[in-house]
Amino acid sequence: MSEEITKIGVIGSGSWATAMIKMLTDNHQEKQINWWVRKQEDIDYIQAYHHNPSYLSAVEIKLANNRLFNDAKEVIQQSDIIILNTPAAYLEDALAEVTAADMQGKIIVSAIKGIIPSIKKIVGEFLIDDYGVAVEDVVVIGGPCHAEEVSLEKLSYLTFAAKNTANAAIVAQYFQSHYIKTVISSDAVGVEYGAVLKNIYALACGICHGLGYGDNFQAVLISNAIREMEYFVDAIDYQDREINNSGYLGDLLVTAYSQFSRNRTFGTMIGKGYSVKSAQLEMNMVAEGYFASDCIQDIINRHQLKMPICNTVYDILYKNKSAVLAVKELADNLS
Repeated sequence: MSEEITKIGVIGSGSWATAMIKMLTDNHQEKQINWWVRKQEDIDYIQAYHHNPSYLSAVEIKLANNRLFNDAKEVIQQSDIIILNTPAAYLEDALAEVTAADMQGKIIVSAIKGIIPSIKKIVGEFLIDDYGVAVEDVVVIGGPCHAEEVSLEKLSYLTFAAKNTANAAIVAQYFQSHYIKTVISSDAVGVEYGAVLKNIYALACGICHGLGYGDNFQAVLISNAIREMEYFVDAIDYQDREINNSGYLGDLLVTAYSQFSRNRTFGTMIGKGYSVKSAQLEMNMVAEGYFASDCIQDIINRHQLKMPICNTVYDILYKNKSAVLAVKELADNLS
């Protein structure tokens, strides 16, 4: 695919998708942005007021009114680069009318930091297996980067990973700006699984915070978490990767500690005694770590991996194990 690509489609209308629209339209390179927004009433509002009524509502949407669609198939057909940015649990529904033929010859980008629960696949695997997208045409976007800080134009870094790093670089150029720096990686599988795992570890941090554990313990928890992440991705897709790079450790740190982290927030509520259902009802956004915990546990069991932090989160969320007891047992085995 040539570097003259100008048509970019964004599938999703949440906070991260809205932040991406801002990044793409703030970067003044010649291009056309097509945006799929799920609700027609949200499209009508954006066209009238140039703000997303539901997410990052302070961000000005600098997009032509005729570039907003509620038909994902049309956005994909009209675009050369497709950026998928829905919660993982809703991706299949968003693409329900899209065929494999619609995806061919395009760069398909996953900005989704989660696993599709119904099939327990990361998005890259889903695109390759279910839509016949070539491995070289899949690009994964990692962090560390929160949508809220992007909206405030605070300096942020994005990792673009692909087996074909030339495609990663093509996508990255459309995001570079005075407040966005980009990193290119060839480790698409590691970056994508790392982005999934860090949400589970952020849940663990939140649970511990809700239980009253302090910063000293959190530091130990995170140092163990990054080692556990490396162990997992090496078992799934071994290669020479530096786990302390920003696309892995940096993304983990910001998700585990930030006030903007929905996974940490969700975990804190669980630690304070909320049930999973009540915590979900109180949150306006999806905590990807909840679904990821079940999916990752399935992989852990199949590969017979030793993942004590992931196991602890799973036991609390899905086996109703006491958070107090589960974390105490975990704490006794950390180093």
